[in-house]
Amino acid sequence: MASDDIAQLADALSKTHVGDGELSFKGLGLKLDDAESVEELVREVEQYPGLRALRLEGNTVGVDAARAIAKALESKDQLQRCYWSDMFTGRLRSEIPTALRSLGSALMSAGARLTELDLSDNAFGPDGVKGIEQLLKSPSCHSLQELRLNNCGMGIGGGKILAEALIECHRQSSAHGAPLKLRVFMAGRNRLENEGASALAKAFQLMGSLEEVHMPQNGINYAGVMALASAMRHNPELRVLNFNDNTFTKRGTLAMAQALRHLRNVQAINFGDCLVRSEGAIALAAVLREGLPILKDLNLSFGEITEAAALVVAQAVMDKPDMEKVDLNGNSLGEEGCEALREAMENMDKGGMLASLSDDEGEPDDEDEEEEDEDEDDASDDCNEDNEDDGEIVKENGLTRKDNSPAKPQSPPEIMSFLSCPSAERLLQLGEMRTSLQQQVDASDPHKAADVLLKIASLYSEEPETKTAVLETIDAVMKKLLSGSAFQSYCFLSSLLVMMGLLKGEGKRKKVSLVPGQLLCLEHAIQQEYFPQHHASLLHTFMSRNGGALESCSSASERLSSTLEKKCHDQH
Repeated sequence: MASDDIAQLADALSKTHVGDGELSFKGLGLKLDDAESVEELVREVEQYPGLRALRLEGNTVGVDAARAIAKALESKDQLQRCYWSDMFTGRLRSEIPTALRSLGSALMSAGARLTELDLSDNAFGPDGVKGIEQLLKSPSCHSLQELRLNNCGMGIGGGKILAEALIECHRQSSAHGAPLKLRVFMAGRNRLENEGASALAKAFQLMGSLEEVHMPQNGINYAGVMALASAMRHNPELRVLNFNDNTFTKRGTLAMAQALRHLRNVQAINFGDCLVRSEGAIALAAVLREGLPILKDLNLSFGEITEAAALVVAQAVMDKPDMEKVDLNGNSLGEEGCEALREAMENMDKGGMLASLSDDEGEPDDEDEEEEDEDEDDASDDCNEDNEDDGEIVKENGLTRKDNSPAKPQSPPEIMSFLSCPSAERLLQLGEMRTSLQQQVDASDPHKAADVLLKIASLYSEEPETKTAVLETIDAVMKKLLSGSAFQSYCFLSSLLVMMGLLKGEGKRKKVSLVPGQLLCLEHAIQQEYFPQHHASLLHTFMSRNGGALESCSSASERLSSTLEKKCHDQH
């Protein structure tokens, strides 16, 4: 090694931070190719008593240099924290696994018990994960609390290897009576996609100890999101969820909303750039109303959310005492929508928490057709809440039902005949059997529930006997649908809004041809005690901004709007 190189290294090492058990060579830009080039560094490591943290990030380490450093680490049994990000710049990818194996073997030989491992910004791919696989399975990682692997190019294959290593670590550590309790997991920008994410979800569910999960920009769509959502609900101490820049769409958002209903400690949610869309935003608003008591930060930016849905979200955060920031930038509010949202937040004395709306995409064109992925064509509305593990079967939409749940009793043929071809005469002929129509609706299938409701309401007339029969049936059906959680009620109302043409939904489902009686039945229902004010507020928000969709029933629409406004006003 040339004398000027030695002098340069000595000068760099003189700037290292030493103290509190930490030895840092962070950001020195050292090019460490061989054993000679790391002699001074190795000496410092060897002579440091009680080494608990080693920072090597921001340098570039070759295979021979890694071996020399590893040799020095073999006696460091107190080492707990390895900050080794951005450590292989300019190295061949084939070199990195060998270097990592050397370092990992040294930690295992030393009997170190790691609590933090950061290997971010090392583009090592799946082979690099193989380089740390044995370390992750070993007793040295049974105590691991924080694992950071941002921007490592792991891909699907690396994600699967990582998941299996974590599962094996949990199995072995559990056998020793101290199961792995990983608290922080970071793996953004790794192209994990659905398969990698689903594999990791199994490990997350098994551990149940996560407090922070950061997996932005991984090419995950709704299938992988649903697997992650299922795992998240088994981690009750979760505080931070960051899935920015993946593709939730409706199915993924509904699944994530369901998971959030079970999590009481979440403080930060980042679903920005995740195509949450308006239906998903409504579902999340329901969760905000009934849960997430200490939420501080909500990011739903760049999600194709329209004005009305954004306002529903804003209303839902009104009673969150710890809320600090709501980010709805980059959505489809339009200039007037942005102003309405600002005004709504100001009126709730929450104006300071609303992030900038400078990148709003503008109102969507009414003529635009939904350009959904093929597998989004029949996006399900399923809002089943019964998602426990025992006897689970995954439906086509990815949500679950109980395999051992009792089968629904077969409907009488008269009921099925009425639903297949509804008429006032058939409704009256049902007599007391009309109560069985309640059994045809279930809040866990909101699209079918909305369809049944609109079929019954379409029969409304001012003829007294028919009017009484229709409204009594509407009351029974509505009371059942709105008696559950806010989440299920909002899912039902969201489906109803789609079918009424007040909300653009995902998939092939189109609005029905409305008749005035359907709006008059809804007006009647809104006035009943079973119809909560915040449900009326949701409907009023959409009607006041999309009322043109009901122009074919202008008189009934005006009555409905007036009743909604009165109900909302009476509660303030």
